[in-house]
Amino acid sequence: MDKLKRVLSGRDAEEPSGVAELIDATSLGWGTRMKGFIACFALGCIFSFLGSCLLWVPKKGLLLFAMFYTLGNIASIGSTLFLMGPMKQLKRMFDPTRLIATVVMLLCLTLTLCSAFWWHKEGLALLFCILQFFALAWYSISFIPYARDAVKKCVSVCLS
Repeated sequence: MDKLKRVLSGRDAEEPSGVAELIDATSLGWGTRMKGFIACFALGCIFSFLGSCLLWVPKKGLLLFAMFYTLGNIASIGSTLFLMGPMKQLKRMFDPTRLIATVVMLLCLTLTLCSAFWWHKEGLALLFCILQFFALAWYSISFIPYARDAVKKCVSVCLS
């Protein structure tokens, strides 16, 4: 059966090497990928919702919001790794068309966590959460053809 799979995939001339066997052994089936995506995305939504609820806690509520909101966004972005695999996702994230959006988004995620954990600046954490929202939105629409052009045109019409 393995020989038939190699012939149909165009790899009949070569015997499977150790690396090829490792890749085949670690690749996930479609059902497992969907379960991983749904679980990771649901965890991201729960973290974001929990962060929104913790916003109203006295004293440390803003820092808890920033932390859980950011962890929720990281989990939601991580959920897409299950759909297309880590290497393909990283290649698509750092395509020249979305390189700036990716860098700004990752920078905002990092700065939000830094301001919440190490700097203990609530106002700064809130500012980075707001920037994180816009950076993540801009990054997300970069995967939709012509969506960024439509948003730019809409904003320019609204401002003029």
